[in-house]
Amino acid sequence: MSEVSVVLVGCGAPLKSMGWYHATQILHDDYKIAARLDFIVEPWFMSEAGKSSPGAAEFANFKKELESTNGVKFFQRVEDVPPVENGLKRLAIISARTSDNPSLFAGCIDIGCHAIFLEKPGAPSVSELETMRDNAKEKGVSVFMGFNKNVSKFVTKSREYAKSHPQTKVTFLHNNNYEESPESLGECFERNSEGMLKNMAIHELALAVTFYGVSVENIAAVEADKDYSSCKSLEGPSGKSFTDFSKLKFTIKTKDGKEVSIAADRCGGDDSVGIVTDNEGKELVRYTMPDDEDAAAIKSAEDRIAGAMPYFYVQDPDYACLKQRVAKAIADGDAAEGVATIDVAVETLKVAEHLTPILMDQLK
Repeated sequence: MSEVSVVLVGCGAPLKSMGWYHATQILHDDYKIAARLDFIVEPWFMSEAGKSSPGAAEFANFKKELESTNGVKFFQRVEDVPPVENGLKRLAIISARTSDNPSLFAGCIDIGCHAIFLEKPGAPSVSELETMRDNAKEKGVSVFMGFNKNVSKFVTKSREYAKSHPQTKVTFLHNNNYEESPESLGECFERNSEGMLKNMAIHELALAVTFYGVSVENIAAVEADKDYSSCKSLEGPSGKSFTDFSKLKFTIKTKDGKEVSIAADRCGGDDSVGIVTDNEGKELVRYTMPDDEDAAAIKSAEDRIAGAMPYFYVQDPDYACLKQRVAKAIADGDAAEGVATIDVAVETLKVAEHLTPILMDQLK
């Protein structure tokens, strides 16, 4: 079994950014992720402009700690990372702004990465993600996607219940805990300017693509729940206006008779839910992440990594599971069980681009 060396691209601010959380999980032995963190590339906080921005002091302290305690080396640019040592398998984890991903992805291939773990949605557009996919295939680089809900037990339980109870319907609900105010949502809309379907709800769309065969070509109908949904235009911190969904629920029906519903609420809380109903809409069962079984794992994560964003703790086991499976697959040369590939990501992004204008139009 080969040893896996990790290059984390896009650390971000400690306690707030997904890249930082990836780094912290890898460094904690309790997570049993069979990889070592050797390099971190942080384009923003290591730039001249970024060094005086909010979060820069916290990043500088984190950098100093990892350099002295763990021997991690930091760089501003991917191309400055040293060549791969003989016998090592190099994994890049890219957790940067979506708009930066195509160039960072190409850079990771150029420095000899054998595999790439790419956070959702992967790229700003389908064409860019397809170019990234084709480049990786040409160079023999495996690409895994950070769709953590593909391995979540609440999804598995919901699907299994529906499968064993014919004539039932499934809704996957995703809640976030933003304050329900123009300022909070405006900041959210600007920071995630690719839009809800390409960002927050991309996980649920990936479930639809993976488990329900949804594709642009296979969609027979899509219908927004107008009573539940809300589309707003709000001003972000820059002063620019951004239009996006604060809440959204819709149902997709495929040409081969499958049906799945997706709901997302920016201000709904910290959980994700699988809801199974009968044909009349009566709820039969719901499975939640987190559930009672997760309480101990969440408490353990909070004790281990204090002060982080609440949703990190809720999804902590799934984040760890993805990296465990990816690291093992790279070391053993096998497939990563249940982990979405970049082909799934391409189709998911196609569906997101296809549905966004349709749903916005339905909500006018």
